[in-house]
Amino acid sequence: MAITGDGMAAEGALPLHAGATANHAPAPAAAVSGDCETQDIGYRGPTACAAAGITYRQLDYWARTGLVEPSIRPAYGSGTQRLYSFRDVVVLKIVKRLLDTGVSLQNIRTAVQHLRARGLADLTRMTLMSDGATVYECTSPDQVVDLLQGGQGVFGIAVGVVWRDVEGALSQLHGERVDTGETLVGKNPHDELARRRNRAG
Repeated sequence: MAITGDGMAAEGALPLHAGATANHAPAPAAAVSGDCETQDIGYRGPTACAAAGITYRQLDYWARTGLVEPSIRPAYGSGTQRLYSFRDVVVLKIVKRLLDTGVSLQNIRTAVQHLRARGLADLTRMTLMSDGATVYECTSPDQVVDLLQGGQGVFGIAVGVVWRDVEGALSQLHGERVDTGETLVGKNPHDELARRRNRAG
């Protein structure tokens, strides 16, 4: 199932169009195991770059042009650090993969808007397919097969796989507590935050 530009739901995998929105309310953050979407932890630019496999120049350009902006804290002039959420880093990695396969910036921007509108549980089940020009959303194996048989889908990005890749990369890097600015070192910052909460309780 995908959403067409006129807002009507259509059967099968259809291209994502500008202005398309999700056909149901986003799932709450708790719908995803591990609650990786918590806004308690943010990641600075260099950490986001390392986990997403992009350069700082790309990160900066995408933020300044509004392609992928940090949802926790934007940069306010000199001396302030952008702070990206876990979902932001997942989107950054997907944008990198789409760019690498020749998808146009306009279509990538549409895909980013679509990813932002979807619930967390939806993201982990979603596969983005593209022929290098158009991006399609597939939510079932049958839709993927139909695209491949029709010659439209040249490559696919399983969002759930990207999610786990980013989770693994960030577990080796530093996160930052949004409320105190405290650095959470190595392993999994989310696990460390959970341990501290348990001790405090």
